[in-house]
Amino acid sequence: MSKKAIEKASTPDPKQNQILASLPAKDYERLLADLELVELPLGWTMSESGDHINFLHFPTSGIISLIYALENGSSRETALVGDEGMVGISIFMGGESMPSSTEVQSAGQAYRVSRKVMQREFSSGGQLQHVALLFTQALICQTSQTAVCNQHHSLDQQMCRWLLMSMDRLHGNELVVTQQLIGKLLGVRRESVTKTLGQLEKDGLIVRTRGHITVVDRPKLEQRVCECYGVVKNEYARLLSPRKSSK
Repeated sequence: MSKKAIEKASTPDPKQNQILASLPAKDYERLLADLELVELPLGWTMSESGDHINFLHFPTSGIISLIYALENGSSRETALVGDEGMVGISIFMGGESMPSSTEVQSAGQAYRVSRKVMQREFSSGGQLQHVALLFTQALICQTSQTAVCNQHHSLDQQMCRWLLMSMDRLHGNELVVTQQLIGKLLGVRRESVTKTLGQLEKDGLIVRTRGHITVVDRPKLEQRVCECYGVVKNEYARLLSPRKSSK
């Protein structure tokens, strides 16, 4: 296979992102020329808290975490985004910046558009504006439910929720992640992560290898998780159910 063919084969279809896939053909074709493919390497900090956001990203693979950090150095994930959504909503919400940072939790790729292009599309009042606002509502639901979960549910339940939400966005059963990163995202000590994952493995729900977690019994994981997972999943399905673009 030629180098050009290999590059073409590895280039994701923008419509692997569900928001881009939902656009009518006319809107999609107009936006296509402005889409720029970028890599999302593991651990990349896309923006810090308070940064002026210049690009809106539409992931086609991987996971991006929205993380809130405190002055004492502790942090916690408030939401995660995969190919169902977009990152950089302050561009069209009018706030210019966000109080959270965005970091790549699982490596992947995304298409991005500039602030100018997104504001142009959003102001036209078409389908992109509509679905962007629906996604923002779904993201608010996830953020709110995550806050409730962190306050009222056990670490075991939080871990199950986080694993299921991550697997949903990766469309598989394997996650490349360190226990140190999980501790940062869930706002707990690494030792607590090790203990919790160890119990899930003992109970036959997951298998761990160095830097990898594989879910081997998803039904049992879904039985074990708190209601927060279902609440968020149902709200995303209600607001962002797959819509085929026009031919």
